[in-house]
Amino acid sequence: MPRPLDDRDGSRRCRDCGEWKPLDDFCASSKRPSGRGSYCKPCFNVRSRASYEKRLMEKYGRDVKRTPAVPDGHRRCPDCGETKPLDEFPRNRSGRGGYGRYCKPCHNEKGKESKLRLHGGFREYHLRRRYGIGEKEFQELLAEQGGVCAICGGEDPQHLDHDHRTGWVRGILCFNCNGGLGQFRDSPERLARAITYLRGTTWQRVLIHPGVFQMCSPTRGRPPSQRS
Repeated sequence: MPRPLDDRDGSRRCRDCGEWKPLDDFCASSKRPSGRGSYCKPCFNVRSRASYEKRLMEKYGRDVKRTPAVPDGHRRCPDCGETKPLDEFPRNRSGRGGYGRYCKPCHNEKGKESKLRLHGGFREYHLRRRYGIGEKEFQELLAEQGGVCAICGGEDPQHLDHDHRTGWVRGILCFNCNGGLGQFRDSPERLARAITYLRGTTWQRVLIHPGVFQMCSPTRGRPPSQRS
C-alpha cells in the first residue's frame, strides 16, 4: 500500500486500513511532525498483538492464549471462564464499566478465601471489621463476665454488645438481651418506662400462708387467665 498522504484538515489516512480518520484516532509518535503515527489505533493494536505473539513464540516456543469474543452486555469471568450477563457480576465503582472482575459466585468464594487467609475465619473477620477486636479479646471479656450473659446471666452468650454512638464495646449478651437493647434503642428512659409499665400491669403472687398464695391486683389491667 502506498505511503499515507499528507495530513488534510486535521485528518490522515491509515497505512493498513486505508481510511481517512482524525489525527486523534492515531497513536502518538514523536517521530512525526504532527506527533501522530502512520496507523490508526485499531490497526496499531492488531500490529502490536501480532508482534507480541511472534516474539513470544520465538523466545518461549508457545502461542498466546486467545480469549473468546464477548457479546455486548456480557463479561467473561477469568476465574470460572464463563461468559455471563453484567447483572451476574457485583457492582464495583472502581471496576471497568462499574462492575467487578469476577462473577458473583467466584467473587464470594474469593472473599471467603481472603477472610480465611488473612483472619483465620469469617468470625474473626466480622469481629475485627465491625467491633475492632478479635476472638481472643472476645473470650477474655466473656471470662471477665463469668462466661454468662452480662444482663440475664444465661450461659454461652455469643453477641458482642456495643454503643451505637461511640462504637465502644460494652459487653457480651445473649441473643434476647442484645435484641432487647436494640429494640429499646439503648435508651435508659425507655427501659425505665418499660419497668414502670410492668410493675403497674403485672399481677403479683403474695404469700399469705405457708404454701398459700394470693394474686394481688395491679393498679390497672385485666385479671389473670385460668392458665396463669
